[in-house]
Amino acid sequence: MSTQTQTQPFPTPAEQEQLVTDALARAEEHRKHKEFKEGIHVLVEALRYGVNKAMIYYRLGNIYIDAGDLSRAEYAYKRALEIDPRHVNAMHNLAIVYKRQGKISLYVKTYKKSQRLELRHPRSVRLSPDDKHRLYRFGWHGFLIALGGVGLLLLLLYAFLH
Repeated sequence: MSTQTQTQPFPTPAEQEQLVTDALARAEEHRKHKEFKEGIHVLVEALRYGVNKAMIYYRLGNIYIDAGDLSRAEYAYKRALEIDPRHVNAMHNLAIVYKRQGKISLYVKTYKKSQRLELRHPRSVRLSPDDKHRLYRFGWHGFLIALGGVGLLLLLLYAFLH
């Protein structure tokens, strides 16, 4: 019997991304089924890859808040914001934690900050090619209607002035 152990190579960056994506999905399923310990374990394991850490901490905060552990939820949301200061959802949820903890002044301050953050850095929206085509057509129709309205107004002005 050989005493040598085989070590598996560390996953490539693409594999790490996929492992973290899978972990986030599994943790969300655990959260939906109120299996908080399992979800926490999955996310803590995913942190070792160093990929998408802000999202992992945000999801940890969500599980902790659902489990009623407000101090750990606060910590997780703060860590998410250290990594990504523009993480609007983490900021908003941190405000909710403060409210539930009875820290009203911190709640108000953090909530207002989350609202300003949302206005300054709106989320990017991913559109399907079908949606893009519909918006393009809608934009052109709106432009043509506005152009027709201006043309009609100019025609009426010309008719009344001459």
